[in-house]
Amino acid sequence: MVVEVKIPKLGLTMTKGTVKKWLKAEGDRVSRGEPLLVIETEKITSTVEAPATGYLLKIVVQAGTTAPVGSTVAYIGELGEAVPEAIPTVTLPAKPEMMPEAVRPPTPSVPVKVRATPRARALAEKEGVDLTLIKGSGPGGLIVEEDVVKYLQEVKGRTKLGLRVMKEIPLTPLRSTIADRMSESLRIMAQVTIVREEVVDNIIKVRDELKEMVERETGVRLTYTPIFIKLAAEAIRKSPIINSTFEDNVIKVIDEVNIGFAVAVDHGLVVPVVKEADKKRLKDVVVECSELARRAREGTLTLEDVSGGTFTITNLGMYGVDAFTPIINPPQVAILGIGRFIAKPVVIDGKVVIANTCTFSLTFDHRVIDGHTAAHFLNELVSLIIDESKLRAVLVG
Repeated sequence: MVVEVKIPKLGLTMTKGTVKKWLKAEGDRVSRGEPLLVIETEKITSTVEAPATGYLLKIVVQAGTTAPVGSTVAYIGELGEAVPEAIPTVTLPAKPEMMPEAVRPPTPSVPVKVRATPRARALAEKEGVDLTLIKGSGPGGLIVEEDVVKYLQEVKGRTKLGLRVMKEIPLTPLRSTIADRMSESLRIMAQVTIVREEVVDNIIKVRDELKEMVERETGVRLTYTPIFIKLAAEAIRKSPIINSTFEDNVIKVIDEVNIGFAVAVDHGLVVPVVKEADKKRLKDVVVECSELARRAREGTLTLEDVSGGTFTITNLGMYGVDAFTPIINPPQVAILGIGRFIAKPVVIDGKVVIANTCTFSLTFDHRVIDGHTAAHFLNELVSLIIDESKLRAVLVG
């Protein structure tokens, strides 16, 4: 008896496969379970075994040809047996984008007569729905308009894999812009992240000493963001290539040190900029950060507020994050991620003590900045943190 060899379904989302290679030729003897051909899908390459013992009587689909799942690609049988005269034509079925894979049935081999009302047919045609998928609730299984509406609601409540959707969140203009910029950032840059953990007890100590004075003079609570802006600005002055842009195959080192800091808002992130942060006093940066963050949350930032940044800081420490890989905000070439402060045992001067540490993650564009240059910037930043006199000089002046 002649046995068909078919394209197997190798995954939930697989609809077609390409015959990459035949391992046997027409007329060859094959045994059940023996490797027969190689199928390639969008995700994997797999060897298909012979479904029966006999001879490879006819190859229907040649190597390099794509066919839908379930298509006959060859026949196996005994010598002298006739294969079907009408070889099935290999065509790829239309795939309505709105139909989830899990609820889309195989293409029927013969026409199926479906009983439906004119209104149901009209709606189904308009929405591209196959009426054979719908169970009618009318007399004798007649499909009525409400059945089509119910089916559409069910389909739209699932992903293309047929998974149930809890809710849909439309992409806001802000979220859409973020998606475009982040995708573009990764596409055009060779981004690498290096991390370094360091003791930050000095920052905690100095902040505790300064916060009462700063709040008294400015009316604003001293957070760690302005402190890190001042430290990053100082480190940039010692490692200026971090403060660059890459335009027309030319590295342009920027003279202004304009530090952006990420602020979380509804369904997105904005990055207001503190201009010439290296030239401003800590309390001025504190006031500016507070005002920019307030306007960010209220949605009243101006174009000027978010333009001109040359370097960005993003802090996820308040969410308990230790380290992460921030994505560069183009056209900048580097971004600093700051993790949480956490007390842990560390070795200092040969003794184990409890100290507060923080992990710093620096992502840089490897087209512009080499690994040792990025490490030099982190060294400069850390040197300001671990040396209390340097730290005070930057923050207090």
